[in-house]
Amino acid sequence: MAGSQWELPPELCCRPMAFVALTGLDVTYNAVHRAIWDAFCANRRADRVPISFKVLPGDHEYPKCRTKRTSYEWYIPKGIVKTGWMNKHLNLVPALVVLFYELDWDDPQWKEKQSECATKVEIVRTSLQGRNTKVAVVLIQKKTPLPPGEDLVASERASALCSSCDLSGKSLFVLPHTDHLVGYIIRLENAFYEHAQTYYYTEIRRVKSHKEFLNKTTHQLLFVRHQFKMAFLSELKQDTQNALKYYRAAYSLVHELRAHETNMLEIKTMAGFINYKICRLCFQHNTPLDAIAQFRKHIDLCKKKIGCAELAFEHSAWMSKQFQSFGELFDEAIKLGLTAIQTQNPGFYYQQAACYSQDRKQMAQQLCQAGVTYPSPDPLDTQSGGLDFYGQRPWRQGHQSIDPTDPEKEKLGILALQIKETEVPHSELIIALLSNAVAQFKKYKCPRMKSHLMVQMGEEYYHAKDYTKALKLLDYVMCDYRTERWWPLLTAILTTALHCAYLMASVKDYIIYCMELLGRASTLKEEQKLRIEKNLFKVLMNEIPEAESECEPSSVSAARSLWTDRMALSGSNELTVEMQDYIPFIQCKARFLSPSFHVDQPIQLQVFLRADCPHSVSFSKITVSLSNQEYNQWCVVESSGQESMRLLPGKPRCYNFSFVAKTEDVGKKVEITGVEMMLGSDSGRCVFLSWRGAGGDAASTQEALQASRSSRRWGRGNEARQELDWDSLTVQHSTMIISRVPRICVQLSHQPPALTNEMFCISLTVQSQEEAVAKDVKLTAGLKPGQEAGLGQTTHVTLDGSNVCDDNAPALLTDLPLGDLKPGEKLEKCVYMRCVSTGPRVFLFHVAYSIDTAVEGRHIVCRCHKFEPLEQVAVDIPFLLMTDILSSSPRHLLLSSSSLQLLTVTSNTPQLKSQLQQVVLQTGESASECFCLRCPPDANSSNTVATGQYVISWRRKSSSADSPLIQTTVTLPHIILESVPLYIYADLPSFGRVRESLPVRYHIENRTAHVQEVEIAVDPSDAFMFSGLKQVRLRVLPGTEQLMLYNYYPLMAGYQTLPQLNISLPRCPTSSSPALRRFLPQRIFVKPQGRQPDDASIAAA
Repeated sequence: MAGSQWELPPELCCRPMAFVALTGLDVTYNAVHRAIWDAFCANRRADRVPISFKVLPGDHEYPKCRTKRTSYEWYIPKGIVKTGWMNKHLNLVPALVVLFYELDWDDPQWKEKQSECATKVEIVRTSLQGRNTKVAVVLIQKKTPLPPGEDLVASERASALCSSCDLSGKSLFVLPHTDHLVGYIIRLENAFYEHAQTYYYTEIRRVKSHKEFLNKTTHQLLFVRHQFKMAFLSELKQDTQNALKYYRAAYSLVHELRAHETNMLEIKTMAGFINYKICRLCFQHNTPLDAIAQFRKHIDLCKKKIGCAELAFEHSAWMSKQFQSFGELFDEAIKLGLTAIQTQNPGFYYQQAACYSQDRKQMAQQLCQAGVTYPSPDPLDTQSGGLDFYGQRPWRQGHQSIDPTDPEKEKLGILALQIKETEVPHSELIIALLSNAVAQFKKYKCPRMKSHLMVQMGEEYYHAKDYTKALKLLDYVMCDYRTERWWPLLTAILTTALHCAYLMASVKDYIIYCMELLGRASTLKEEQKLRIEKNLFKVLMNEIPEAESECEPSSVSAARSLWTDRMALSGSNELTVEMQDYIPFIQCKARFLSPSFHVDQPIQLQVFLRADCPHSVSFSKITVSLSNQEYNQWCVVESSGQESMRLLPGKPRCYNFSFVAKTEDVGKKVEITGVEMMLGSDSGRCVFLSWRGAGGDAASTQEALQASRSSRRWGRGNEARQELDWDSLTVQHSTMIISRVPRICVQLSHQPPALTNEMFCISLTVQSQEEAVAKDVKLTAGLKPGQEAGLGQTTHVTLDGSNVCDDNAPALLTDLPLGDLKPGEKLEKCVYMRCVSTGPRVFLFHVAYSIDTAVEGRHIVCRCHKFEPLEQVAVDIPFLLMTDILSSSPRHLLLSSSSLQLLTVTSNTPQLKSQLQQVVLQTGESASECFCLRCPPDANSSNTVATGQYVISWRRKSSSADSPLIQTTVTLPHIILESVPLYIYADLPSFGRVRESLPVRYHIENRTAHVQEVEIAVDPSDAFMFSGLKQVRLRVLPGTEQLMLYNYYPLMAGYQTLPQLNISLPRCPTSSSPALRRFLPQRIFVKPQGRQPDDASIAAA
């Protein structure tokens, strides 16, 4: 009895359907018969009646019916349910046999064919002798029959045929072979289904009638058998409610049987079958809670019915199968629409099935003896090749007494089962169940359960000696346990992974897991760490490590030969391990001493290392990689003495590096891209420990966060204060190279303003504050580039002030040599400017020099505001005119008033008032004012029109009040006009409030002489709900206005975007929605609910 014994029989797991046998069809050589058969069985939809069809020959031998028992007085049952009974009623004994016969009503050989048909029916009846199976005849005809009652010949001959075949009128059918064949077949199926229902109803009544002959003393098994048969026949009849009732009765009766070691397996087997049926029907009836309750009851009743102690592993196997079967039923119900939750899903049942399989494996290892000879003859063989009753032993079938008939045969049978159990691939069974459970927990988002079961899968692969898959699973799970800081669990998993790495001689994996088990996350004892450390150093010296504990001797010997081959290989002695993914026994932190360094300062870098292993660690080399690889050569330390490159346990050590930055890197950032440390030597095996960035491993981030949050400081002595606190070390992974601070003083002296055509003198004084000679001093002076193009032609710069410079003089003098400046020396120079035109100018004075490796630089950050002017102005629609006045005068100016002198456009306000009256502007200050204007419709004859003039009245602030005002007139730019067919504007409050109604009224004006069709759709907004027409199409008459009302309901506070209107005009395809929508407000300020801020706070927001 191998593992297949515990599989549920397929006839139990399938859906029972009425069995109907079809005879008289030659589906191989007759095309008509083949078409009829395909119509019965091909592409059956779910809405067709549940019938199982099978084509059988006319003289097919059906199972013989035994003589019906008239009394049970001296009958002693030998078992509960025979192994072939379910299959017999599913596939061997039909509820209905249908004879197909080709015969038309007007056939010229009617008498002969009638007689032949009656003979075939008699043959079928003879083969079914003793059965209640129904018989029906289907006449295959070529013509479509007339409606009933119209064809008298058909009626007479049908009656004669029924009489000769001994059939009732309901058992004779006509099947015309026409284009509507499938429709006729479906009608036939329904009639067949009714006959089958009658047959199964009769069978249930027959089984139920036996109950009156039974007694509870000797016929306990028959009570269970009859209830089970009635339930199964009810399923064939598709009466699932009664089937469930009979199964529940059978389940109660099976647990009332007297249980002892000889019949315990049969009782559990039948209890499992019946429980499976009950749970399946409960899920089918959409009552999953009843199914779960039944299964829990089943487990509680059966979990202690172990049976024979020497075969205890069988009980675990049976329990495992119970949980697995229920998990499959649960999963199948979910696929059909049932909803499961995190705490109740099929994964828990698969997991429990795996646990019982693990128990089975352990018990088999304890009870089954290896190397025992299999008994001969085989006690598990039977004459028929199978068991007569479910759950019985092959060597004592039909035995129901408490004591076995032959103790010696019993011992041989138990021994045979134990030997068979040793051949069962337990690990494969466990892994398959765990894999199903993992898939379920992943589906229902249970990450910790998934990780826990993946660890068990890895351990099973380890026991199955599939070390590659074991390492793959364990390595995947260890990432989660490192992140969540489950150190005891991580240590246990690492130990198993180390065993796998040793047994498969994976050098890199072995080194990595050794380093982690020596690290701070390991919870191993000191002596275990010492042994692992010793093995690690052996591998680094290219020697074979000692065998790991708890490994099988046979596996260890194979592993040693693999290690010998690995050590003999040349060219594979260098390994690189990325430390960010693990928690190794060496920690690393790197930092720049400052966030920035001047280019004339050496850049200083520190690397801190700490070892967490029991003994000191020697290493050969440490290198730091930077973003600019040219500096890497200065960040290398190699061992010159043993003591200088040794880390003591638990004591941090610092290594300092410095280098000088290149002048071209001024303004650039230098980052630490990696730190690499070399363990071992060239004579043995080199392992490069590589940290990305500035160090740290899988646990460093969380440790740094805890250290920063900790506000508690323990008191320390003076000695403790001198030691380096590892947790307080912070990482500085980048630094900025900034320019050298110039030590030179530049002063300018002049008397503004400069007059037109004047040789304006600017005196320049340069004084050196350097400690060395400033060499190659150069001066750049003149008009600063980047200003208006015309200024370069009207500004001239020279060093010669004796003569007026001509128009050929440049606007900017570049790199004028001034010689060398000694420390403290002062140099004076005069620069003359001649400006032909008026206006402000910005001059540039730049002094450059060289001193040793110093470079002078400057970093300027500019911020500006950008105004977007209108390219076109819509006719008869208000627009804004903005004027900006910038004072370039060195003296304060008083603006008396301003005014607009308009030509074509008109003001949209009743009176134009100056907004700049009595405004004082200092040098560089600006003043602005805004006017609302409108272009009348009659100006539409030209595309471009003149606006007018802007007049400003001003005087100096320091002048007397009687001094005359100066008027400056500025011609306003021309504007380009456009006509819009539709003008839309909105009336809405100045602000809204969260969760309060905000009424908005949209005005739609038709500015054309034609009727306009307008299509409006409102786009939704996350910040508003609204009521009103979301999509509407309307017509607006010429010169009229339409109103659209909406109630907006704000959901969030602050400046929020209003729901946007998408507007289209089918009669004006050139008018786009954005062009029409630009007249509408886009945003509105929404106040928080329950607050009453003043206007100032709204303005500030």
